Amino acid sequence: MFPSAGFSRRGFMKFAAAVPLFGQIAIRDAYVKTATAMGKDPRRNIYSRLGVKTVINCRGNWTYLSGSLEFPQVRAAQLEAGEHFVNIIELQLAASRRLAELTGAEAGMVTSGAAGAMAAATAACIAGSDARNIWQLPDTAGLRHEVVMVGGRSAFDNAIRLAGGKLILVETPEEIANAINDNTAMIYTIHLGDQLRQENAIAKVRKVPMLLDDAAGIPPIDNIRLYATMGIDMYTFSGGKGLRGPQCSGVLLGRKDLIHAAMLNTSPWEGAVCRAMKVGKEEVIGCLTAIETWLKVDLNALNHEWNARVERIKRLVDTVPGVKTNISIPQDGNRFPTLHVSWDEEAWGFSLVDCVRQLRAGDPVIEVDGVDNPSLVPAVREGNPKPGRKEAKESRPKGLELVSMTIRPGEEIIVGRHLRTILSAARKAAPEA
Repeated sequence: MFPSAGFSRRGFMKFAAAVPLFGQIAIRDAYVKTATAMGKDPRRNIYSRLGVKTVINCRGNWTYLSGSLEFPQVRAAQLEAGEHFVNIIELQLAASRRLAELTGAEAGMVTSGAAGAMAAATAACIAGSDARNIWQLPDTAGLRHEVVMVGGRSAFDNAIRLAGGKLILVETPEEIANAINDNTAMIYTIHLGDQLRQENAIAKVRKVPMLLDDAAGIPPIDNIRLYATMGIDMYTFSGGKGLRGPQCSGVLLGRKDLIHAAMLNTSPWEGAVCRAMKVGKEEVIGCLTAIETWLKVDLNALNHEWNARVERIKRLVDTVPGVKTNISIPQDGNRFPTLHVSWDEEAWGFSLVDCVRQLRAGDPVIEVDGVDNPSLVPAVREGNPKPGRKEAKESRPKGLELVSMTIRPGEEIIVGRHLRTILSAARKAAPEA
């Protein structure tokens, strides 16, 4: 634990900054040892009884890692919602009115995630509110069904295709305009800022509805009102990620006629193409409550708290010579304080993959971002491939990323300790150590 001979002054200062955390580690070790001796293993829970390890989630709001942890207010609201029967059609209509009040959109609905919103929006733009067309989907014979997909294919575009949408892949504003014809049902984009404004202007001129997929756009909660002021036809956010609502929920907002059509093309309507994308009363109430809760939250205070967690991990990891760290907040989604950790993999003979493998081998499992996506179908190729263009090679990650928002209070000490131990061992075993 103590610095070795030859330790630099800078190294000593980093070690000194971590000393209080070493004390917390010692206290935690004593607690776990005592609790285990008394037959109260802290790791024992409803999942361990099934033989499933719990995860310390430093990767963020990934669906395969069960999304996020709900606000306490959301859990309480869902518990109350589960005590009564209710007409889901009436509930969605009431939720739509409440979402309009909260967001400034004309209407809204709770969906089965942002992907469910993509499918419902596509069905709305193809079939509209016509019962015969709704029953016809996903057969689109005689119906406008082309979807101009800005930026090319994604791992989530099957939500559009299963509702009958035919993808027309484009990249530039000029290509968007040229792709629109009498068979165009919808434009889909994930772009923000000036790009979104340009694309929206084209959609307005050509009178084609546009769907913005900003699944990871909350926080900041201001985004839930921003797109209404921009006049975006439809936009969606995931409910089970940064919004901290039910994992199996999302929200679709926008024009009243399109949201009404989306409702008719999804659950609980029997015969609708999106009937399988069911949301229950608990998800509807939980998602509404998450939005209401976020509108009262002080994001600056949360960012301060989240930053403190990854700062503690940083202080522990910084005691390993040769490790580089910094903390930043991404601006293109998942906007949480994020710790970046890197080292000279070649000189150490120790790769990111090696580190991730060791972090996953523990109990609890520690998940970080940096090397892989275990939930991605291997055949997926995103973007817009064109004849003669060589497929871009996947960029190699430059280090590990640890996302603060999904780290529970106290877990940062466990993570910092394990990561420090792993990197210290790798550093000592390095050929040039």
